[in-house]
Amino acid sequence: SSFGTLFSDYEIFSAFWVTIKLTFFSGIFALAIGTVLAVLCVCPVPVFRKFGSGYINIVRNTPLTLLMVFCSLVLWSSLGLEFSNDIANNSFWLAVLALSAYTCSFVAEGIRSGFNTVPPGQAEAARAIGLTFTQTLGTIVLPQALRGSIAPIGNALIAMTKNTTVATAAGVVQMSTVMNEMLENRPDLLIPIFLTVAFFFVILVLPLGMITTYFSRKMAVAR
Repeated sequence: SSFGTLFSDYEIFSAFWVTIKLTFFSGIFALAIGTVLAVLCVCPVPVFRKFGSGYINIVRNTPLTLLMVFCSLVLWSSLGLEFSNDIANNSFWLAVLALSAYTCSFVAEGIRSGFNTVPPGQAEAARAIGLTFTQTLGTIVLPQALRGSIAPIGNALIAMTKNTTVATAAGVVQMSTVMNEMLENRPDLLIPIFLTVAFFFVILVLPLGMITTYFSRKMAVAR
């Protein structure tokens, strides 16, 4: 059938695999960097607090496409930042950098909201028995904040999964790139193409949403 030729004429599964890898690596880096930013926001050192809050507020209000183009044209083309000698591989990691730098601000905001769920008395009690800020944060506050911020972190990762389509701006061939190519060459299959791409994203996003809901309920801190 005409629809079946799409899978033989276009690299649909290969593009979907690139989207999965973008989601995976960007998610890991976004979680790590976002946690550090959230810690900086509650750090007793004013300079660190201002840096953390400033980064979150600026990046959250910056279009992802702008960051993606910045990484591709400025960091790579102008400043010569390279992760690989292979152009396609280098473009992939530049896209991961942009996605991570963008999503981590939303992750940090989610964790920062999780700090508000921890009763202040617990931190005060920890300081009263002589624990340092680092000890209090690592053993008492941060574990509870992470448990209380699973839902917003999950929402940020779901949004990031859908935002992988913007990687086209960095020259990464993923689902949206192949979709545009199919739409240009096969406009007679407009609806099947849209449904196919939507189906692949549902495969990614739906399990992530279900996992997030499960763990946010299971690990909720009882008050």
